[in-house]
Amino acid sequence: MKNIEKYIDHTLLKPDATTGAVKKICAEAREHGFMSVCVNSCHVKLVSEELEGSGVKTCCVVGFPLGAMAAEAKAFEAEYCVENGADEVDMVINIGAAKEGDWDKVESDIRAVTEAAHKGGALIKVIIETCLLTDDEKVKACEAAMRAGADYVKTSTGFSTGGATADDVKLMRSVVGDRLGVKASGGIRTPEDAEIMIAAGASRLGTSNGIKLLS
Repeated sequence: MKNIEKYIDHTLLKPDATTGAVKKICAEAREHGFMSVCVNSCHVKLVSEELEGSGVKTCCVVGFPLGAMAAEAKAFEAEYCVENGADEVDMVINIGAAKEGDWDKVESDIRAVTEAAHKGGALIKVIIETCLLTDDEKVKACEAAMRAGADYVKTSTGFSTGGATADDVKLMRSVVGDRLGVKASGGIRTPEDAEIMIAAGASRLGTSNGIKLLS
């Protein structure tokens, strides 16, 4: 697929990721012209420095991978990330609040992080963890993200019971239309996987297999 590299957030979120491993994926992203490098917040400054002048964006995750942190803590982490060079922030929603139908809490949680990210000029992507939600809950989560001013909705952390599916991407795109981006993440390992997700409506792909998607 043409220009597939511009869909890819080249991702390293493993807890045992070393400085050397982070530098390696930054070098790969520079070489192949990926859209961003996505890491945990402890690596954000390093990634920003490694990618300086490359055109590749620095992306970090917040409240990851559970989402079960106080909104204030997530907002603080987002602020830290932006101050240390993040161009994009991928946050996890309060999944427990979603499961009990407290959509005001879900929305306020997203808004706290969105405001912190936008204040520093960063985009915000909202991970709804589709594998833990019903279709109705997925719709409501996407609607909450829109009301809160988010820029993207994202399927998955890749650390729960399942990853992205074409059906979920289609559903999310049907809710947000052209107003938000849709990021498919989790289990995207081949060029065929990537093409399926993009055809379903994904405008960004989160994967640790970015180089394999180019073949």
